[in-house]
Amino acid sequence: MLSKFKKLGPGLLFAGAAIGVSHLVQSTRAGADFGLGLLWALLLVNLFKYPFFQFGPRYASATGESLLEGYRKLGKSILIIYFILNLATMFTIQTAVTIVTAGLANSLFGDISFLNFGIDSISSVEIWTIIILLVCLFILFLGKYSTLDKLIKVIIITLTISTLFAVCFAYTEFDKALSFTQIFPENKIEIAFLIAFMGWMPAPLDISVWHSIWAIEKKKDDSSFSPKNALFDFNIGFIGAIVLGIAFVCLGYFVMFNTDDTFSNKAGVFSNQLINLYTKSLGDWAKIIIGIAAFTTMFSTTITTLDASPRAMSKSLDILYNKTNNNGYLYWILILTFGTIFIFFGFASEMGLLIKTATILSFITAPFYAAINYKLISSKHTPKAWRPSLFLHILSWMGILFLIGFSVWYLTIL
Repeated sequence: MLSKFKKLGPGLLFAGAAIGVSHLVQSTRAGADFGLGLLWALLLVNLFKYPFFQFGPRYASATGESLLEGYRKLGKSILIIYFILNLATMFTIQTAVTIVTAGLANSLFGDISFLNFGIDSISSVEIWTIIILLVCLFILFLGKYSTLDKLIKVIIITLTISTLFAVCFAYTEFDKALSFTQIFPENKIEIAFLIAFMGWMPAPLDISVWHSIWAIEKKKDDSSFSPKNALFDFNIGFIGAIVLGIAFVCLGYFVMFNTDDTFSNKAGVFSNQLINLYTKSLGDWAKIIIGIAAFTTMFSTTITTLDASPRAMSKSLDILYNKTNNNGYLYWILILTFGTIFIFFGFASEMGLLIKTATILSFITAPFYAAINYKLISSKHTPKAWRPSLFLHILSWMGILFLIGFSVWYLTIL
């Protein structure tokens, strides 16, 4: 069992990146607004996204190269499209997750002020944003992948235990009969939420690229990391993300359903509302449990996204120009960090808009990633032994149709 645990890594990083805004914000809101009525959407989108996420570690462990090299083999234009899409979304995604993390830090650890230094125009949440990004940079610069690999195991275990513990206690305080009636949103506002909810559930599909890069890094650290290990590792992370997604829906349902509370779009206010709603229903003792669950959820997403996007951008340029830039990761992580701070200072009061924009963009671009991942894993570039089974072929076709259908449907009702 211990040897299998040591083999885990990229799959837990996948879970760390996935279990964030989609769970803490979107799943909690789904439970608060619809009860358990959107479980069908959570389970269905996870089912149909499953093969396209799995193709990342499958391809990387079977070929020894990331999906990005595979995209280049399918055609230079494919890799260029990926680069443009990633460039267009990476700053919004990083800002969205960092805003929530900073708001939670401010709620849990208190206000920080620069008044003693004569600076009074920077809010406490903005200061926490800078601190969190600097802490993440320090961890990534100091230990790189190996440190991230070890850290994420601690974070995921802490997150899982604290979240499930909170759900159990919330259920004991729930005094209504459970309702599993499923709901299909009808008006434009509800449909927009549904698309946003599914857009990052359990994560944007481009995380499959990140996962393939992490799998290559894991192989460098552990030469015995086989394709079989990679798929086991992925399945653990994927199932964990689904379980915790359901857990956060349940938390929203048990604590917030049929209340008059509405969430603020300001990060600090939202975080206080989130924690206070739980403590109001469960008691002050629950604050530390909810706080740990919420903060570890968002910190794991912040650090994994800050690591992954720069890796993907640097690797893409290396492949496109057929030469290696040893400082590419450094350049891109600094660009992403300062870009995030810039956007944050301009849109900190519009957290809801940023999250909605990022999640909807992710859902609309999902068919592209689904199609090229499927084409690559089914092509001659993948060893025959590791190409999809008949079941995965059928599930992939259904998934592509599902993602295209919902995207077109959403665009037609805008």
